[in-house]
Amino acid sequence: MLLLIGSIILTSYLTLSFKITGRLNINTFQAIVFNYISCIITGSLFNGYFPVNNVNIQQPWFPWALLMGGMFIVIFNIVAFTTQQSGVAVASVANKLSLVIPFVFSIYLYNEPVTLLKILGIIVALLAVYLTVKPTEKINRGHRKTWVLVLPILLFAGSGLLDTLIKYTEQRFLNEHNSNDFLITAFTSAGVIGTFILLTGIVTRRRRFDYRAVLAGVAIGIPNYFSIWCLVMALKKYAGNSSALIPINNMGIVLFSAVAAWILFREKLSLYNWCGILLSLAAIALIAFG
Repeated sequence: MLLLIGSIILTSYLTLSFKITGRLNINTFQAIVFNYISCIITGSLFNGYFPVNNVNIQQPWFPWALLMGGMFIVIFNIVAFTTQQSGVAVASVANKLSLVIPFVFSIYLYNEPVTLLKILGIIVALLAVYLTVKPTEKINRGHRKTWVLVLPILLFAGSGLLDTLIKYTEQRFLNEHNSNDFLITAFTSAGVIGTFILLTGIVTRRRRFDYRAVLAGVAIGIPNYFSIWCLVMALKKYAGNSSALIPINNMGIVLFSAVAAWILFREKLSLYNWCGILLSLAAIALIAFG
């Protein structure tokens, strides 16, 4: 139970932290780059070795880890911008409801059974996303650009495709002996890609180095690694209940994030938005237990 609670709190913290970096005007991209560097160092120290070596480079999962690293850094940036522009609750719902997409792919790839409740869950999920991102009157009057409203949809699609890729890789290549090597390699890929973009921007003077982003990256990166570690350990401990554990984890993150954002940042959500959050919980439950 403590591992599950740790996963919920730490994952929620990641979304909340982007709200803080935005308010402090810390360069978000640079913070994300240093976040992945912190993840690499934390994971390597915690496990006692650095897994990117000649042996693992030859593994069949290595190209997938590189691809996943690229997706990590793109989607994490979308999470950050969605949080800063649309709010913590919207970002959490769009991120966690993305489980609809790997479920749909699983029907075709793994012949998973389809039930009426699961189909109803997908319909409810799509309605929940619409209601959660539904703009208020202020946005309708043109106070925000259209792209801000598109961000949660991109987050929903991107997170869903990433989860699908993770599930495919896990089913095809991973086991309890190489899963950590795969994860750290993916973090390394994200860190290398982000560092290259950052250094290119600094050398060409299109970016200015923000030293505060280093501190922010450490503050985000260490919890980021352990949020995944807590979830993985919880899944191992309750291996027979993973189908229930993941939706409970997602529902906990949606609720905790929304309440924390309301208390800490006084985020204002419309009645439609709150209905969307409640429907998202129902959708997760229907898909998981249907």
